[in-house]
Amino acid sequence: MSPTFAQLGVPEFICRALDRRGLTQPFEIQAATITDALAGRDVCGRAPTGSGKTLAFGIPLIATVGEGRPHHPKALVLAPTRELADQIATELRSIAGRTRVGVVYGGVGYGGQIQALKRGLDVLVACPGRLEDLIQQRAVRLHEVTQVVIDEADRMADMGFLPAVRRLLDDTAPDRQTVLFSATLDGSIAALTRDYQRDPVRHEVGDATPDITAADHVFWKVDGPDRIGVSADLVATSAPAIIFCRTRHGADRLAKQLGQRGVKAAALHGGRTQGQRTRALDDLARGHVRALVATDVAARGIHVDGITTVIHYDPPADHTTYIHRSGRTARAGAGGLVVSLVQHHDLKDVRKMQRQVGIDVAVSTAPATTRRADDRPRTRR
Repeated sequence: MSPTFAQLGVPEFICRALDRRGLTQPFEIQAATITDALAGRDVCGRAPTGSGKTLAFGIPLIATVGEGRPHHPKALVLAPTRELADQIATELRSIAGRTRVGVVYGGVGYGGQIQALKRGLDVLVACPGRLEDLIQQRAVRLHEVTQVVIDEADRMADMGFLPAVRRLLDDTAPDRQTVLFSATLDGSIAALTRDYQRDPVRHEVGDATPDITAADHVFWKVDGPDRIGVSADLVATSAPAIIFCRTRHGADRLAKQLGQRGVKAAALHGGRTQGQRTRALDDLARGHVRALVATDVAARGIHVDGITTVIHYDPPADHTTYIHRSGRTARAGAGGLVVSLVQHHDLKDVRKMQRQVGIDVAVSTAPATTRRADDRPRTRR
């Protein structure tokens, strides 16, 4: 039987906040890491997205963080994407009590972020690029930061952020506690651990990549614009869904085309403003839209509950991208459907990818759809 949060040493005010959310038993990664982190040890954790790792590092952070002065936070959480940073800040605030939690990232104005830093924050959640901008503007100093969390470190590496992460770590207190979470712990992540953690305790939970075996995977031959009608029918019957496109322009265009066919969809990609991206996620969660049409910005680092269907409208760049895209559904014991729309010229690459992923599924003809590419809504006269 797993211990309770109180038995792990979690303070009573945090236990009460967790209980109000219906969280009474820690997840595996939380049970493994919380005691060590509360004791001030450096922690190196491998855990997939959706495993509960935000609270695994967030509970010890809120429980032990000191009081920050204006422009001088005491704890720093680094995240690779705006959406993940926002989600982390929201999660921390839900258990924070009187602890002041702020978040900074690009894509929005500087004014509100600078004012929050001026008032003083205990915990700062940040994306590396915006944080370095704010340091250059003298809006924030990190030399009093005694606790650092690096979340989704492997994603940081994929996005080219590790040099910035190293510069930011160099600005923090030399005797800081450093907690790192990543889906993989080799290569550049191992080097980061070696250079910036002191005798870290290592905890590994779950698979190194999302487990996609709980989902049903189908591959349909659909050429060109016929993919629009097939996607519309899928979303109409199997929402909420995420549809992955290769480009920003393609995502915008498909979202509009789905809307013309009576299927509400929102685009999500790096070219949208932060307000648009946040609104798209909220609209999906609230059921205001039935699908997100996304580039691979949504393949990792974003957690959306209850996704029923993932559609690969454009083929993934490689088998790893297929895994991470597909991992948006069939989470936490639920089932899901993953549909790949395969054009004739992609057949060879798709079969190679299937072998790499370990999926033995025939590429079959798509079922007939009533919404062919040349269909358009008709107005009554």
